[in-house]
Formats: sequence, structure tokens, C-alpha cells
Amino acid sequence: MGVSKEQVESALRSKLSPSHIEVIDTSGGCGASFQVEIVSEEFEGKRLLERHRMVNGALVEEMKDIHALSITKALTPDQWKIKQQESATSQPPSTTTVA
Repeated sequence: MGVSKEQVESALRSKLSPSHIEVIDTSGGCGASFQVEIVSEEFEGKRLLERHRMVNGALVEEMKDIHALSITKALTPDQWKIKQQESATSQPPSTTTVA
């Protein structure tokens, strides 16, 4: 049996205390493949490889049943804030048509 999205979130929350987390089950519901975006102060001063190892370490039990884990973002809160600001300024303004 696979792992649930909630189990992955719970394990990451308890071990990395993220300020933002998004877990997507990309396996079609069987719990074998997940995509993770996580922001944690625990990542301060760590290189990307170390951050990925921390995420994998937090999921050591769950990884026994997970076949694929894609860590799309593993950022510090400051890096997350910058990314959010960049994405807000790079989006074209919305247009409203008045008839």
C-alpha cells in the first residue's frame, strides 16, 4: 500500500517545521509518487543537496513505499519571500473589459 499525501505532509511538518509546504500526489492516487515544495528555517546555511537530504531523511519511513519524490523547491523563508515577490512582479497585469 502507498503513502498518503497527509502522511508525507505530517512527517515533513514534524521534522522540518515548514512555514510553507505543498505536497502533490503525482501517482494518480496510489501514493507512490509525490512532488514537494517546502520552505523551512532549518534550511538556513545549507546547500541544495543538503536540503534535499534533509527532506529525504524526514521521510525515511515513508520512502519505503514511495517510488518517486520530486523536491521542486526547498527554500529558506527569505528565499521564498524573494520568489513570491519576483512572481508577483513578473505576472502581466490583469485586464478588465467594461462593456
